[in-house]
Amino acid sequence: MTRSSRGFRSAKHCWGKSEGMTLYMCERIEVIKEMPGGVTVKDVNQQEFVRALAAFLKKSGKLKVPDWVDIVKLAKHKELAPCDENWFYIRAASTIRHLYLRGGVGVCSMIKIYGGRKRNGVCPSHFSVGSKNVARKVLQALEGLKMVEKDPNGGRRLTPQGTRDLDRIAGQVAAASKKS
Repeated sequence: MTRSSRGFRSAKHCWGKSEGMTLYMCERIEVIKEMPGGVTVKDVNQQEFVRALAAFLKKSGKLKVPDWVDIVKLAKHKELAPCDENWFYIRAASTIRHLYLRGGVGVCSMIKIYGGRKRNGVCPSHFSVGSKNVARKVLQALEGLKMVEKDPNGGRRLTPQGTRDLDRIAGQVAAASKKS
């Protein structure tokens, strides 16, 4: 199999030698990095993005937070309630990011994503799903912001306004990470 069959123009554009070291540089990668079009959610660090989006949701004050957020456990395999008092905003930001990357996700998919290992003492551990009520309330709160809508094929998907907001916040995160 030649390099040109993998999408490269020719071998001379893909490989180069410099001071006895083989450089694995490809013209194709350089072209992709220089492409115009802005920054998307996929281009930034996910942890920084989720923190920035959670701060945006909290600062906007439009996200409807349920009354029971300070006393709830997030899954049956958890021993304690979350330590962070802003966990609802972080969960909403994480959910929105997941919907951006993979649309058509419903409540049952979300409880699998936020599930984990249930420790049964001396018995073997097994997978346990997350809280269905928390996943449902997060998606309903995001629908109230008009960032998420119901998908006709099932599940939820991002609205164009939600996609715009996420890309704008991703651009801000990318600009902040470039400065530092």
